[in-house]
Amino acid sequence: MATTTRTVTDLTSTTKDGVGASPRRPDGTLKVTGEFAYSSDMWMEDMLWGATLRSPHPHARIHGIDVTEALRLPGVYAVLTHEDVPGEKRYGLEYQDQPVLAFDKVRYKGEAVAIVAADHPETARRALERIEVDYEVLPPVSDSRRAALDPEYPLVHEKGELPEHPEYNQSGNRVRYQPIRTGAFAESPSSPEAHREALERLRAEADAVVTTEYEVGMQDQAFLGPESGMAIPAEDGGVDLYVATQWLHVDQRQIAPALGLPQEKVRLTLAGVGGAFGAREDLSMQIHACMLALRTGKPVKFVYNREESFYGHVHRHPAKMRYEHGARADGTLLYATLEIIVDGGAYASATPAVVGVASSLGIGPYEVPNVLVDAYGVYTTNPPCGAMRGFGAVQACFGYESQMDRLAKELGMHPVDLRLKNAMAQGSRIITGQEIDMPLPMAEMLERCRDLPMPVERTELEDPSDQRTLPGGVAGTTRGEGVVRGVGYGLGLKNLCFSEGFDDYSTARVRLEIVAGEPVVLVHTAAAEVGQGLVTIKGQIARTELGVEKVVIAPSDTQVGSAGSSSASRQSYMTGGAVRTACASVRAEVFELARRKGFVPQGREDVELALEGGKVVSAVDGVLVSLAELLGESAENGTVVERTREYHHRPTEMIDPELGQGSSHTQFGMCVHRAVVDVDVELGLVKVVALDAVQDVGKVMHPQQLAGQIQGGSTQGLGLALMEEIQVKDSEIRNPSFTDYLIPTILDTPPMRIDVLEHPDPHSPYGLRGAGEPPTLSSTPAIVAAVRDATGRPLTHAPVRPEDIVGIDL
Repeated sequence: MATTTRTVTDLTSTTKDGVGASPRRPDGTLKVTGEFAYSSDMWMEDMLWGATLRSPHPHARIHGIDVTEALRLPGVYAVLTHEDVPGEKRYGLEYQDQPVLAFDKVRYKGEAVAIVAADHPETARRALERIEVDYEVLPPVSDSRRAALDPEYPLVHEKGELPEHPEYNQSGNRVRYQPIRTGAFAESPSSPEAHREALERLRAEADAVVTTEYEVGMQDQAFLGPESGMAIPAEDGGVDLYVATQWLHVDQRQIAPALGLPQEKVRLTLAGVGGAFGAREDLSMQIHACMLALRTGKPVKFVYNREESFYGHVHRHPAKMRYEHGARADGTLLYATLEIIVDGGAYASATPAVVGVASSLGIGPYEVPNVLVDAYGVYTTNPPCGAMRGFGAVQACFGYESQMDRLAKELGMHPVDLRLKNAMAQGSRIITGQEIDMPLPMAEMLERCRDLPMPVERTELEDPSDQRTLPGGVAGTTRGEGVVRGVGYGLGLKNLCFSEGFDDYSTARVRLEIVAGEPVVLVHTAAAEVGQGLVTIKGQIARTELGVEKVVIAPSDTQVGSAGSSSASRQSYMTGGAVRTACASVRAEVFELARRKGFVPQGREDVELALEGGKVVSAVDGVLVSLAELLGESAENGTVVERTREYHHRPTEMIDPELGQGSSHTQFGMCVHRAVVDVDVELGLVKVVALDAVQDVGKVMHPQQLAGQIQGGSTQGLGLALMEEIQVKDSEIRNPSFTDYLIPTILDTPPMRIDVLEHPDPHSPYGLRGAGEPPTLSSTPAIVAAVRDATGRPLTHAPVRPEDIVGIDL
C-alpha cells in the first residue's frame, strides 16, 4: 500500500485545481472583505422579527401562560405558545423528547416557552416582557452522578413520558447505559461480585496500578455567527426556510411534523453559516420561525443575541470519569476499568451516540486484554448537551491519556515509550471486538512527533524579557520569576462518519453541458458548508473526475436528496464519494455517447478512455473529440448529461447492550500532539510555547484547508485544556458571554509544526480520512500533560484552572 509523508509546506498537486491542489475558496474573498452574506444578514421588505420567551428557571411546572397584554402592543402580529403548535408537540435529533414550546414543565434555564412576531426587534422584546407565566419552581436535578447511579434521585422526565429504547438500557434518568466487557470481565458480564474478584486477581498480577478520577468541563462551540434564519410563507400553504444549519434534511424531518405539513411543503435552503462545530445539528429557531411565518403570512426573521445563543444551543457534554489501569513492569498493559458519566442535560439530543463513542473508544488506541467499561449518558436539568467536535472521544481521550502519563511515571518510563509499547496497529481490535482493517500508524506517528525539533529555550530568545514570550503576556504580571517549562504528549483515536448501524449516505447531482462554447459542470448537493471547505472539495473532485475546469457549485437545499450532516468528519468522505460516483456515471455516459457517434475508432471500443482538458482522450489514439463538439451547445438543443447518485459507506452495527461488542465504526482517524508550555507556578499562568502535530489523513485533498483544520482543531483543544468552560451552578449558566466565557485568540495560539502522513484507507474515496476532529482529541491532554510536567501537580480537571496550578482550594 502506498505511503507518503509530507509537511504542509510541500503539499502540492499534480492536477491544476483538482484533488491535491489548494484552489481558492469561492466564498473566501467575500468572507475576508466582509461582503459575505451570513444568515443574520438576510432582509426582505415587510418582514417581521421573531423573538423567544425563555424560562428564567432551570426546573419548574407551568400552571398557565397569559399573552393578552403582549398581543395588545402595537406592532405585534402574533404571540404563540404550545397551544398554537399545529402538529407534533415534541421533536428531537435522535428521538422526540423536546417540546416545540414548553407545555407542562421547563427542564432547563432558557427553555423556549412562547414566541412573538413583531414589526421591529425592540417591539418583539417588549412584547416578551408582557407575557405572564405562572411557574411553580422545582428543585434542580443537577448531579449527573446521582442521575446515573441513584434510583431514588428525582426524575427529569416522568416514567412513561418518553418512548423507550431497550437497546440503550434506559432506566430512571439514564438516556443510555453502555457496558463493555472483555477478557476476565466478560466471563460474568452482569455480575459485580465476579468483576470485583477478577479485578483483585488482576491487581495482584500487576506491577503498577494507577486509579484516578477526572472531569471534563462543559465546553461551548463558540461559533461567531449566532443562530439566525428567515421563514417565508409559500403560496402552496408550505414554507421556505433559509437557515444556518448542519443538516438540512434532518431539520426538515423534525420541522414538518411540528407544522403538521408534509415534508415536501417544508423547503430548506442553506444560508451563510458563521461556524458550527456540532451546535447546529440540533434545531434552534427553525420551527418557531416557520410557525410565525405561517400564522402571520409574512416573512419572519430570527437572530439570537450572544447571551441567548448560549442558552439556545447544545454544548459539549461535561464528563465525570474514574479510570484504573494495571501494567507489568515492562509497561505491558494488563487491564483497564472505566466509569464515564456524560451529562446530557434536559433532552437527549446526541447523548446516546456520544455514549456509544465514549464507551467504544474509552481506553484509546491501546492493546489491553481485560477491560471493564460502564458508560452512562443522563438527563439532568442542566443545559442541554449534544454534538461538538470530537463527540464523546474528547472526554475519554483526556482520561486515558492522563492515565498513560501517570502509569509511565509510576513505572519510570518515558511517556512516549509506554505508548509505543501498547499502541494498536492495523489488524488490532478495539475493545468492542472490531478489527481495524485500515492503516493505523500509531507507532510511526508517535516517533515522528517525539523527534520534531523542540522550540528554543526562553533564555535563548533574542529578547527573553519580551512580555509577549511570558505567561500572562503583555499584561506584565511576571518578569520570568517562577516560570518553569514542561513537555507533554497526547494521542487520540476518533471514529469518523456515522456509527452503530446508521444508514449513512449522501446524494449528489452532477450535470455536464456546454455553455458559451465550453464545458461546464454543475454540482448540486444538500451538504452544509460550515467553514470546513467542502464547497472547494466538491469542485476539486468534479475537475479531477471529468477533466473540466469550470465547475459551478449549486446552493445547498432540500431539492436534492440528503447529504447527511456536516459533522463526524464525514462530508469529504460521504458527499465527496457521492460527487465522485455521480461524476463516474456522467463520464461513462459521455464515453458511450462518443462510441455511438463514431468518435472511437472501430475495433478500439475496449480501449481505455479518459476526460482531460475538456476532451475525450484515448490511451492509444490521443484526443478523439472535444466535449463541445460531442455534446453541442445546450442552448441550441445540445446534449446535457446529468446523473444523481447516492453514496453509502460500508455497513456498521449497534454495540450489543450486554458485552458491548460489535463492529460499530466506519473509519478511524488519529493525531499525535506534543505540547511545550511555560508555566508561572506561583501565579498559575500558562503560555503554550509550541503545539506540534502529526496526523495521518489517508489522502490530502486540499493542503491549505487541511493545515487550517489541524490548526483549528488544535486550538479548540487548547481552549478546553486551559480556559474554556461554561460555569454551571444549580443548573444555571453563570458566564453566558464572551466576556466571561474565554476562547483562545491569536495571541494564545502558539506556532504549530504539522507533519502529515498519507496511508490510504482502502475503503474510502481516494483513500482519504476525515481530518477535522482528531486534532481536538489529542491537543487537550498533551497541553495538560505539559503543565503537569512543569508543576508536578496531578491536574485531573480540564480546563486547568490557575488555582489548580498553585494549589489553592477555592
